[in-house]
Amino acid sequence: MAPRVVFTTQSDIEASVIVALLDSHGIPSFRISGNPQAIWPMTVNSLGDVQIAVAEEVADDALNVIAGHRTETRARVVPLRDEFEEIEHRVGHRFKDRGLLEHALTHKSRAAEDASGGVVDNESMEFLGDAVLGLVVADMLFHAYPHFDEGQKSKIKASVVSTPALARRAEDMELGVHLLLGRGEEKTGGRFKQALLADAYEALIAAVYLDGGLSAATAFLERELSASIEESAGQSIVGEDYKSALQERVQALGQPLPEYRVAAESGPDHRKVFTVEVLVSGETLGSATGKSKKVAEQDAAKQALATLG
Repeated sequence: MAPRVVFTTQSDIEASVIVALLDSHGIPSFRISGNPQAIWPMTVNSLGDVQIAVAEEVADDALNVIAGHRTETRARVVPLRDEFEEIEHRVGHRFKDRGLLEHALTHKSRAAEDASGGVVDNESMEFLGDAVLGLVVADMLFHAYPHFDEGQKSKIKASVVSTPALARRAEDMELGVHLLLGRGEEKTGGRFKQALLADAYEALIAAVYLDGGLSAATAFLERELSASIEESAGQSIVGEDYKSALQERVQALGQPLPEYRVAAESGPDHRKVFTVEVLVSGETLGSATGKSKKVAEQDAAKQALATLG
């Protein structure tokens, strides 16, 4: 008995949603060409459509499953536009070429299962995204923490771009929901694997970079990573604890304890920048600027120690 086409779309990502949906209901399905009699599992027909077919005896059940998941306003399941708009809103970038997004979300397991060879995985985009990520984070650290030495900046960068950190960013934006996975990877929980999520996040960075340039990628990463960088920077400075070292030093010199005062504040309430001065016996020994008072105080204390020799 010939297979029966139950769904047609021009979106590979939507086709994958349908295949996964039917599979979750125990209904085997496959992609065919525009000719439902074809025996070779082609991905796309001459019109650019992707067709999903099932055995005739389960076709009605498949149609009922799909109908139960259609939106009220459109005759599609998880419309592609809505799918991409959700990611675009989270990224803060409107893509000119949405094919870049689909490429960034395609895992190698999905490409391996494509008989036509027309599906390309996101590994090359992951490589590019990793390079863009490293550049942007290094630039952010260079400008935000000019007094940090190379070792401090390297430690902060390593913590911010680590696999667990990037996986958390991907989880926050529910990137796993949108991934294009092969059936094997799907069944083994690929949407929740840290390494896979981190790789997809780097591929997404590459997609933003390729579509909008370095400025778009920088804007996205500054929104995503500024808080993490500030937190890591604070932990790095507290780990050094220059304030305690300065207190011990001035006490050994027979001088009063250091005093810290906020000399200036700037920026909006959610992203204030503080300038802090440290004084000993009324003399200013150090001054520093930071995104929190704690960071600025530690850096000012470091300067004061240098002043004291």
